[in-house]
Amino acid sequence: MKKTLNLRSMAAQTIEQVVEQGQSLSNVLPAMQHKVSDKDKALLQELCFGVLRTLPQLEWLVSKLMSRPMTGKQRTIHYLIMVGFYQLLYTRIPAHAALAETVEGAVAIKRQSLKGLINGVLRQFQRQQEELMAEASKHESRFLHPAWLLQRLKKAYPNQWQSIVEANNQRPPMWLRVNRQHKTREEWLALLAESGLEGHVHPQYRDAVRLETPAPVHALPGFEQGWVTVQDASAQGCVDLLDPQNGDTILDLCAAPGGKTTHILEAAPKARVLAVDIDEQRLKRVHENLQRLGMTAEVKSGDGRFPEQWCGQQQFDRILLDAPCSATGVIRRHPDIKWLRRDRDIAELAALQKEILEAIWPRLKSGGTLVYATCSILPEENSQQVAAFLAHHPEAKLVETGTPEKPGLQNLPSQEEGDGFFYAKLIKS
Repeated sequence: MKKTLNLRSMAAQTIEQVVEQGQSLSNVLPAMQHKVSDKDKALLQELCFGVLRTLPQLEWLVSKLMSRPMTGKQRTIHYLIMVGFYQLLYTRIPAHAALAETVEGAVAIKRQSLKGLINGVLRQFQRQQEELMAEASKHESRFLHPAWLLQRLKKAYPNQWQSIVEANNQRPPMWLRVNRQHKTREEWLALLAESGLEGHVHPQYRDAVRLETPAPVHALPGFEQGWVTVQDASAQGCVDLLDPQNGDTILDLCAAPGGKTTHILEAAPKARVLAVDIDEQRLKRVHENLQRLGMTAEVKSGDGRFPEQWCGQQQFDRILLDAPCSATGVIRRHPDIKWLRRDRDIAELAALQKEILEAIWPRLKSGGTLVYATCSILPEENSQQVAAFLAHHPEAKLVETGTPEKPGLQNLPSQEEGDGFFYAKLIKS
């Protein structure tokens, strides 16, 4: 039987769906991975993530080595060539194997007549690699970010934008959250050391541990029993600020996939938690997370702008609003964000955040706590959003997170730290 599955062509098709059709990588990739073995799953993921991480540089190389772009039905070949470049530049795959498999990719997508073209371009790149990469190192594409986003980062962070871009282009560290209902962080770290892995505590977030080297979840002591969860350190900061107490009625709004819902219940197992999200599909993950950790919460599908539809006139002691945002703080985990977002999205997202915040504030009891959070690093969605809210709500008091002039705490992504994240803690007087 002729082998028709070719990982390089599958990667090219996946990348094409993200870049050309605006599909999310987390939606497209699993369907492709479903067709291949576990070993091949990892390589397919590496090729897709890697090409999307380095896309501007690979695009620039294609433009240097091809006189005209591949269009229409040949477009997949454009991405297949990029997959070839990525392997030669960034992986340990032997060059001859990378070349042969990439050229064969044309057969799998029924473009056999273009094998010679692909082979020619990749070999030409090999011959000219040194001078091409020297030239590329001076070109704007070296930052691996779209121009509109670079512009916004330079404006918001004139002294830090380069370190932000650098952090975005790295592979993310693996952060875990130790379930304090089962083990203290120190007890669990001792078990981790016994299993031959090394972990580092976060100085600020009480449950957070960073693995020295990422590991599969089945290698983590007690993962199946719910002793530990994979969650970025910055995301854990939300619940530390919310400070949930037993007996509280708590709303986790925009809750999917459920990491913060379960963290609330680890901190306050006797709290009554309502987890709400607009995306029915992603709510399945909330149920899965609750089930793995043996927890109970009320889970509902609903739009944050219209709370009366899903909670009537109910009021809450604490509200965690992890608002829909540009996700510019988690690019290293989701490199497709750079190519799915558009400059115009930022104003639209800021308007949506304002609507949700205004709609949900009346649901907070007097004396209650609301934590507004985003995984964005753009001021329009963060400090500016909260400043505008405070100006219109004298009954809202900012605590523990900045000043009324410069409201909120902004984490920036960095190699040893968590993702980019923003928090503002408000008390209703």
